[in-house]
Amino acid sequence: MTTALTPPTSIQHQWHRLAPIWQGGVEQVQAGLPHSQLPPAWQILLLGDGSPTRHLGLLTREKIEVDVIDMSPIGAGDDGAPSLISAIPNPHLRRQVWLRTASGQRLAYATSWWDANHVDDYLQNRNLPIWESLTRLHTELYRDIQGIYYGRSPELETAFQQKGPFWGRHYLFWHDGKPLTLIYEVFSPYLCKYLGELQS
Repeated sequence: MTTALTPPTSIQHQWHRLAPIWQGGVEQVQAGLPHSQLPPAWQILLLGDGSPTRHLGLLTREKIEVDVIDMSPIGAGDDGAPSLISAIPNPHLRRQVWLRTASGQRLAYATSWWDANHVDDYLQNRNLPIWESLTRLHTELYRDIQGIYYGRSPELETAFQQKGPFWGRHYLFWHDGKPLTLIYEVFSPYLCKYLGELQS
């Protein structure tokens, strides 16, 4: 079972979505992938329900910082996002960030979609990683991974200074039984330094 992305409907949909070579849905996420397709350490990062910011910090032994590159109100449109954007109340706000080490190495890209009326309740400091912001508020969360991707993006090749293809995923954050935000993440192959080589 695969999970389709909703195609963008206007030129304003400027976020870095992968053009998938392969993609999987909940069944693949729950069962895991053959190790010949995705090594075990990469599966822990991509398919596990822990914080990527925390994982990246543990891997690199550096503080992980956030560069916010976009905070855009997008109304009630789908923004070319995974179809689960329909679970997030309107109007939507899209946030795009780079996750990087304190020394400047970009490790991941993330886009998230929020209820624009309540985003400031959870991201009181918009320059903190989401996980850190919500931890400071002692917010209980459940990370519900719904899709995994292997695909290409010329823009991310330039930004990461790494050749693709890239691995990514999307998931919902749940809080108090309700979806809080939809997040789409893509990881840099630079992480092979810590997680082992990927199959080409």
